[in-house]
Amino acid sequence: MKLIILDRDGVINEDSDNYIKTVNEFIPYPDSLKAIARLNRAGYQVAIATNQSGIGRGYYDEATLSAMHEKLAQQLESLGGHVDYIAVCPHSPDAPCDCRKPLPGLLQEIARHFDTQLDNVIMVGDKLADIQAARAAGAKPVLVKTGKGERTLAGGEGLDDVPVYSRLSAFVDAFLGQDT
Repeated sequence: MKLIILDRDGVINEDSDNYIKTVNEFIPYPDSLKAIARLNRAGYQVAIATNQSGIGRGYYDEATLSAMHEKLAQQLESLGGHVDYIAVCPHSPDAPCDCRKPLPGLLQEIARHFDTQLDNVIMVGDKLADIQAARAAGAKPVLVKTGKGERTLAGGEGLDDVPVYSRLSAFVDAFLGQDT
């Protein structure tokens, strides 16, 4: 199966230390939308694994999150792209769950949904928790410098042998080749 897993905030859309709480604050990177559409055209299914602790913290609700994802779907559709599955951890960091990255629960949910193993699947993220979740689930981690990626890179720990790209579109260019 041809599957790519993406983190959301900081990889697909602009991130904020104050959380993305409204549909208006959800601003996809245009080149990330085009990159997802390129992955789709190349036969890849695209899944998102995203921590959304703003729900658990009471900053926004699941209806708002759904509206953000509908905005994403509409913008992707205009480019001929789509997301096949979205796995969300709505819990606050102190809630007892097995889905919040760096734990592997979201990626395992994606594996169950697609009835596949993750050993040849790439997970693109911008935070150390994304890298750790990918490793814990047996996927191959990739780091992008957008979002919190520069901070993660500056931290330096836990990034041995992790490929680093400037942004999702640069990863997709390298992954698919310039002429795809």
